[in-house]
Amino acid sequence: MEGARRATGISSLDEAAASRRNLYTVADPEVPERAFRRKFTADYKLRILNEAEGCKQPGQCGALLRREGLYSSHLTTWRRQAERGTLRALSPRKRGPKAQQPNPLAKRVVTLEKENQHLRHQLKQAETIIEVQKKISEILQGSPDPKGRNNS
Repeated sequence: MEGARRATGISSLDEAAASRRNLYTVADPEVPERAFRRKFTADYKLRILNEAEGCKQPGQCGALLRREGLYSSHLTTWRRQAERGTLRALSPRKRGPKAQQPNPLAKRVVTLEKENQHLRHQLKQAETIIEVQKKISEILQGSPDPKGRNNS
């Protein structure tokens, strides 16, 4: 039925094209622009586990999961973690690489390197002064005596 027209005079092809255009131009206010990972606190997880334990009639647990936007796998994972007694496992974990612990000797190394550099500078100055004193001594010893005599 290609080219069939409706009573309104708009063909089904035109209507489909218009609806496709609207999909790309109108943003749905219910959907965030960028997806984000949900983080569940330990208190929230424990509260949901307690509510799930209180569900006695068929369908109550499913209603709880739908209301909270959770999956049954969440409950299974949280129950296992609670059985192990790891409250820390119930709290959200920080993602990414672990922060490196600063080396306790790093500050000491920096101060020693600065001190080393300062002492090298002082040594260089002292060597320069000694060289100058030697040259002055050679000049004074090699110069003729004011009375015209040699010291040899």
